Amino acid sequence: MKILTYGEAMIMFVAEAAGPLENADRFIKRIAGADLNVAIGLSRLGHDVTYLSRVGDDSFGRTINAAIAAEGIDTSRIVSDPRYPTGFQLKSRAERGEDPAVEYFRRGSAASHLSRDDFDPSLADTNAHLHLTGVAPAISASSCELALALADAFRQRGRTISFDPNLRPTLWPSREIMVDTLNRLASYADWVLPGIGEGEILTGCDTPEGVAEFYLSRGARGVFVKLGAAGAYWADAKGAAGRVAATPVREVVDTVGAGDGFAVGVISALLAGADATAASRRGALIGALAVQVIGDSEGLPTADALAALEDSGAAPSASTSRASAA
Repeated sequence: MKILTYGEAMIMFVAEAAGPLENADRFIKRIAGADLNVAIGLSRLGHDVTYLSRVGDDSFGRTINAAIAAEGIDTSRIVSDPRYPTGFQLKSRAERGEDPAVEYFRRGSAASHLSRDDFDPSLADTNAHLHLTGVAPAISASSCELALALADAFRQRGRTISFDPNLRPTLWPSREIMVDTLNRLASYADWVLPGIGEGEILTGCDTPEGVAEFYLSRGARGVFVKLGAAGAYWADAKGAAGRVAATPVREVVDTVGAGDGFAVGVISALLAGADATAASRRGALIGALAVQVIGDSEGLPTADALAALEDSGAAPSASTSRASAA
């Protein structure tokens, strides 16, 4: 299936040794971006993915273009903009499953200048599905306009849309604008995938049932609420609901990217016609793969590796995860 994603791809430098970022002096170079992680994951599972973005006409931008192309993703909608730089981030090496510290250097980046000028109505004719996150609309008002234009075009043409809020409060002018804008975007989506903490902020509800009902009442066909170690809760517009357990792992190496892995699993399963329970289980499985490696997308599996894991029912390991993305 042809899928469009859009957002800001960044260069990421991950500290080699654990400890505060200010003490790090050696880093591993990676690429990052919530929407990009989903694009990579869906491409590895066999979907025909196009990524829409802007990068600088610099070495970082060329690194990103080459890495995305190597994943089999269509880069024809990535503009190399000579006026502005490519954004980057620094990430600490965490221990014992803790969340790493991340510092962003993205103000004034090429991607922050995404706008309706990057909108092409034909994208909704040539792609069957659109995946949006709440990150790209947060980086600038003009990028937010592009997100709304894409969502409206895909909805008008009867295409499916998935939306992961991916809250980044520091990027928004205010909490109120963030909540209003992201809930407006969610109203276009068939499938909404918030974390329970995000759902509480966006809906005012403190239970997964309440979060799901909020978005179902606004037109979503299905809502998948990530509950961390407690697994996930899902509910659909037909009145069905359920829970799935988290997939256990031996060691959590890097928690960043777990939610993106969950999105890859849910979206790929739903597009293949699976029910919500099977989609949630696949989401939990791929999320578990994502947290066992350094980097945001390195643990995302190929279609063959995923099929083998689903058929075997075995707990995923770090070695399985690395092999799957080789």
